[in-house]
Amino acid sequence: MPQIKYYIFVFFVLIAMQSHSQNKIEDDSAIDKNQVEIAVNNAEKQIHNGNFHNALKTLKQALLNSESIGDKKGQGIILSKIANLQYSIDECKNAEYSINKAIDIQTNIDDILNLAISRNIYGLIYLSQNDYLNALEYFKSARTIFEEEHLNKLIAEVTLSLAKAYIGLDNLTEANTLIEKAISLSEKYNLTSILSAATIKSGIIALKQKKYQSALTLILKGSELAKNNRDLEVLNESYYVLSNIYTRTKKYELANKNLTLYIELNNSILKSKQEPFSLQNSSQLIIDTKDATIKLQQDEISEKEKANSISKLTTILSIGLITILSLLTLSLYKNNNIRLKTNNMLFKKNTELLTEKERAEIAAEAKSNFLSTVTHELRTPLYAVTGLTNMLLDENPKPEQIQHLKSLKFSGDYLLTFINDILQINKIEANKVELDPEIFNLKHKVENVVAALNNSALDNNIKIHIEYDKSLPEIFHGDQLKISQILINLIGNSIKFTKDGDIWIRILKINQNQSYYRIRLEVEDNGIGITKEKQEHMYESFSQGSIQINRKYGGTGLGLSIVKGLVDILKGKVYLKSELGQGTTFSIELPLKESKEIIKIEKKDLFKDVNDLDLKNITILIVEDNKINQMITKKILSKMNLNCEVVDNGEDAVKKIKENTYDIVLMDIHMPGISGIEATKRIRSFNKELTIFALTAVTLEDKMQEFDDAGFDDIISKPFKLEDFENKLFSALFKNKSSASASA
Repeated sequence: MPQIKYYIFVFFVLIAMQSHSQNKIEDDSAIDKNQVEIAVNNAEKQIHNGNFHNALKTLKQALLNSESIGDKKGQGIILSKIANLQYSIDECKNAEYSINKAIDIQTNIDDILNLAISRNIYGLIYLSQNDYLNALEYFKSARTIFEEEHLNKLIAEVTLSLAKAYIGLDNLTEANTLIEKAISLSEKYNLTSILSAATIKSGIIALKQKKYQSALTLILKGSELAKNNRDLEVLNESYYVLSNIYTRTKKYELANKNLTLYIELNNSILKSKQEPFSLQNSSQLIIDTKDATIKLQQDEISEKEKANSISKLTTILSIGLITILSLLTLSLYKNNNIRLKTNNMLFKKNTELLTEKERAEIAAEAKSNFLSTVTHELRTPLYAVTGLTNMLLDENPKPEQIQHLKSLKFSGDYLLTFINDILQINKIEANKVELDPEIFNLKHKVENVVAALNNSALDNNIKIHIEYDKSLPEIFHGDQLKISQILINLIGNSIKFTKDGDIWIRILKINQNQSYYRIRLEVEDNGIGITKEKQEHMYESFSQGSIQINRKYGGTGLGLSIVKGLVDILKGKVYLKSELGQGTTFSIELPLKESKEIIKIEKKDLFKDVNDLDLKNITILIVEDNKINQMITKKILSKMNLNCEVVDNGEDAVKKIKENTYDIVLMDIHMPGISGIEATKRIRSFNKELTIFALTAVTLEDKMQEFDDAGFDDIISKPFKLEDFENKLFSALFKNKSSASASA
């Protein structure tokens, strides 16, 4: 490649020398500005038809003619067009050289408008090299002039270019604003080519924000516009983005189809860009140059006999030029073959990678489905174990039986925690955990978590201390549930490995940028500590300090893996500092946005509401096929002084609800015949007001949308905590009573 650049440089030097000698011989042969403009217009038509080779040749000849008549403005314009064409065929280094020459000329003659156009082209060159900050500088400079001159098409183009730069910098908010402006201008002034490109970029922003349906709609719209405009570059980009969207939404066949279309069209575009440097076109360039040189020599001999010595020089230069072009043709031909071989290799590798990716995704999906099925099958008997254990503990067991029942209850709770941890790890590894931001009080959240774990701390004779940075606000906008899970795991770990000691919970401010804070959550204890060797593997699943520690303190070894996964999702960092026998400190750094909203806490006396209810007239329908679970749920409701009826399947439940009046329905999901989801859909077709709870052991996160669509009011996961079950039931009953009173 250095040889090619050298030949091109020598080529232009020789052409310049030849033009200079001709100008000295006859001033009366200079071409006027109109002929230069005609040549530029012809070049633009050739570009439009995709004939880049002839267009570049025409522009370079026009540049020589413009130089011969001393037209500085024309030189600047032509150099700018040459740079734009070189940028289009991926000759960025040559384009940079040409545009710098154009800007120098336009700056010296104060050609403001054309200087702005050149700056816009320089911005495109920087953008293609991912130098987004320099690109922004040139685009903004150009836009100012375009707006002063009211050049609407150029304003729309540079606005879209600015948006592309901000997308590159991952500033999606600013990029989205600019995209909307570009689309508005395109629609207003019927700029269809800009509209298609802007629509595609809007879809890319939606994809980055994980709004897959919006992204798909926008990309399909932009693709259709690009097809109508025959804009192959934009259409090619749409195929690539569609492949990504379909991959994210697990539509692998469509993803593969669009990736294939992208590769085929990309090869076609690359071939069209390389075509100007094919052997045939380069040979034609030699022939054209030779014919022009011979004709020029004949004219000089016939008209200027006295310039014989200069004509000889011209002949020598022409021979040298032909030799150089021959070498250039050979080098470019070899380079073209190498590129074609590389493209074929890339296509093959892409196909192999796509196949491996599909296999990995199928395996991950199979793993997820397996875990979901296994956990459902485990939760169902666990409901019986925990339910029967609680009943026996409430029915005055013999003193010698109490300890056995408590051990059984502990084992059931431990197994349920283990199942939940495995599900959480599986969701994190499968990227199924999504952020759910809301307004919350961080200080109260920490205090509530500590209060919930305080009894466990007192059992180990541990005192928990809370320190909240006074310079830190309390109200934030973020995912409080994930922050709670992190704190519960870290504090629970400290309680487990500390005896007769202290735990310090600190919430500190690291820095602040307007309403955005970076905070540190610290959990420090003076427990047994962790060795340096074990610290390297602390965040791996099922990793614990040692077999002895596992046997002595128990646990699944999943808590810190969950913490690490949740911290990564929240875009934070986790640090560990520990010494054996000296204690452990976990530090979590998280970004949070302050909220100025006031949180209103409505205190509700549930038991007072319960006393206001007439429980004798309340009937609950249990839809459950498992006989043991029927008995347990019925027993729990009886202890709450609630009447209930039981049916074994979904068809009977629909029939019962049509014939009778119920206050609440507790609907199982997996049953013989129609499922609980299908039964609920049928009930909603004739009764929209009835309160229906999904009482199920399925993995909720995977089915949440399906439950909402079916028409469930709420979900109670088996096994459940009795307090949570009572709260949901009585809240629903009191709400129903309030609604009935209002209607009356």
